[in-house]
Amino acid sequence: MKKKIVIVGGVAGGATAAARLRRLSEEDEIIIIEKGEYISFANCGLPYYIGGVISSREALLIQSVEGMAKKFNLDIRNFNEVREIDRDQKKIIVRKVKTGETYEESYDKLILSPGARPIVPSLEGLTDAGNVFTLRNIPDTDRIKSWVDDKKPEYAVIVGGGFIGLEMAENLQQRGMNVSVIELGSQVMAPIDYEMASIVNRELEINGVELYLNDGVKAIKDQGRTIILQSGKELKSDITILSIGVRPENELAINAGLTLGERGGIAVNNHLQTEDQDIYAIGDVIEVKDYIQGTPAMIPLAWPANRQGRLAADHINGRKAEYKGTLGTSVAKVFELTVASTGNNEKSLKRLGVEYEALHIHPYSNASYYPGGSQLSIKMLFHPKTGEIFGAQAVGYKGVEKRIDVIATAIKGKLKVWDLADLELAYAPPYSSAKDPVNIAGYIAGNVVSGDLSLVHHHEIDEIVNNGGVLIDVREPEEREVGFISGSINIPLGELRERLKELPDEKHIYVNCQVGLRGYLAVKILTNNGIKASNLSGGYKTYALSK
Repeated sequence: MKKKIVIVGGVAGGATAAARLRRLSEEDEIIIIEKGEYISFANCGLPYYIGGVISSREALLIQSVEGMAKKFNLDIRNFNEVREIDRDQKKIIVRKVKTGETYEESYDKLILSPGARPIVPSLEGLTDAGNVFTLRNIPDTDRIKSWVDDKKPEYAVIVGGGFIGLEMAENLQQRGMNVSVIELGSQVMAPIDYEMASIVNRELEINGVELYLNDGVKAIKDQGRTIILQSGKELKSDITILSIGVRPENELAINAGLTLGERGGIAVNNHLQTEDQDIYAIGDVIEVKDYIQGTPAMIPLAWPANRQGRLAADHINGRKAEYKGTLGTSVAKVFELTVASTGNNEKSLKRLGVEYEALHIHPYSNASYYPGGSQLSIKMLFHPKTGEIFGAQAVGYKGVEKRIDVIATAIKGKLKVWDLADLELAYAPPYSSAKDPVNIAGYIAGNVVSGDLSLVHHHEIDEIVNNGGVLIDVREPEEREVGFISGSINIPLGELRERLKELPDEKHIYVNCQVGLRGYLAVKILTNNGIKASNLSGGYKTYALSK
């Protein structure tokens, strides 16, 4: 039976749903209603167009209204805004943006894909500032790029240290500006944990970006030329970008009486239906389930929106389609650094009260003897008894995202930590080592789960030593010249067997090296000699990063 399907909003979710709907049925009437001009554009590429990395504006426009309408036989109405949903009559009220004229449109099925808008805080002086911008769409991009091209600003302030904020920091810095990043929290890049984010801090500082953590904007003065921080500091600004997060465009759902989640996202079932079975919702506007924990979450990323669009179209056409939750796999470029993560971070596991263990490793991206490699920093979280993988984070200059992609795949495949050690991954010296970093993470985590290895962590060791615990640093003396943990005793690994008698009787011994490998070998020497011992996860390197 022919259906009339109306989609509110385009881009990742709405445009994907429309294309899939047409591929599944030639007879259905499919309407996209979009209040803006563009229905399909590369929003993740917007900072790079502003920075000049992407030179062509046209490259950002994935599908034109005319091209997509013809290719998929769609009725696309841009510059039209849906103002109201009448669920009883199964119709919507639409306003033509250019004329103000309103009209009604009926539907059999309705898909809500309005997205999310940038959060703009109420700040003193904001309305008087002409140089403060947010970045969400093509018109925003045009305004920012025009300002940068015409005004040639010298000082830029980025408010917010998330993905968009740091991508804009990089691109404005490469346009020749002095850039400051203001972050109210204790770290940038919220999906990763504090000690991993400290590597990002260093990359920003190396590239001349001033970073202000645990600080926020109090007021804007001088028509936007001065930013007053909560700490009292004053920063010059010729252009300010607000990138402190997004809020779901949920007004239509509220007015229609649809249920929302705690953070304002539209509540949907596993088929992406709202409580009204004829109304679906997808993309950044919905509340999803955390794929691992099953808890409510708001995760505004491109892959989930695309996937949800396809699944909603499938379900409308009677196919078995179930969205199983969002893992939150993501990657970002911060100057030369790559930052990637998947699944739960340590902060969220603590908040949820989930039992977990963590490990840190610092392997090389490829065979250490092959030129061009660099050190990775990887953190993985897992259940200490069952071996379930909760999440992973990686930061480095080469080979970062492929390791996170493997672990993300492992999580979706319900693999356990020891399965990572069993993965046969592609190897050649330019690309990896015979034991890939993912394999190494699996070996270590497997040792922990099996009880063969006890770990201690960077945030625990100082208190342990201060309370009389014994910490053995098994590095060579010259390595300690660049830093060591206060209270540690230096016994190089090669001397440990001969000096076991120097260790106190019946005391638990804690061990550190530079990155964890020699520490593990030392722990095995100790435990095989009947001495209880724990290795500092990630060694001195992780400890130093956390400070």
